[in-house]
Amino acid sequence: MIRACIFDLDGTILYTLDAIALAGNRMLEELGFPAQPVDDYRYYCGDGSDNLVRRCLKKVGGDTEDNLDAGYILNRKFLAEKPNYHVHPYEGMEQTLRTLKAQGIRIAVVSNKPDDSAQLTVHAQYGDLFDHVQGQGHGVPIKPDPTGALRTAELLGVSPSECLYFGDTWTDMKTGRNAGMHTIGVLWGYRDRKELEENGAERIIEKPDEIPGLVKENWN
Repeated sequence: MIRACIFDLDGTILYTLDAIALAGNRMLEELGFPAQPVDDYRYYCGDGSDNLVRRCLKKVGGDTEDNLDAGYILNRKFLAEKPNYHVHPYEGMEQTLRTLKAQGIRIAVVSNKPDDSAQLTVHAQYGDLFDHVQGQGHGVPIKPDPTGALRTAELLGVSPSECLYFGDTWTDMKTGRNAGMHTIGVLWGYRDRKELEENGAERIIEKPDEIPGLVKENWN
């Protein structure tokens, strides 16, 4: 029986690519490097702010120790300044979340986005709709380490096997599997079906309104 749905943030419950690229490009320009195309950030993001900085600086040939140290700080600063730049929910997502709540399903977010930015972004778009929001920090390792997902399940009062874990990247599929949860890949985010299939998605869906039906299935 499914009792909870846990969601990735970027590319899963919210379109955030413009905000991610804005922060990353401001960081690059502050360090004297050219901005990169927004679409490139689909592959820079997904497994933590610091990894994004490393990929950005490597792309422009500036991944020295000094630049990396400065870039980590700058990227987090700029992301926190405008966490909701052009951010919006995916079509049908808010209604889907409200349907889940009406069905008695607990809902939560587990993200590799820095916790302060994750909290600001989710609450600005969804208010207090989620039962819990967990960003990166506070001693929680980045995904695909399952610590954040397992802590969230514990806070929700459910076992991992009672959770569906939704995400749009390989990181999310590995996180769900590492936590012993059922993994659902979503195609409206930043990566493709092949990546999700190769990294253990049990199911792949194309629209948020498919989600309520999933919780009624027999996942034993």
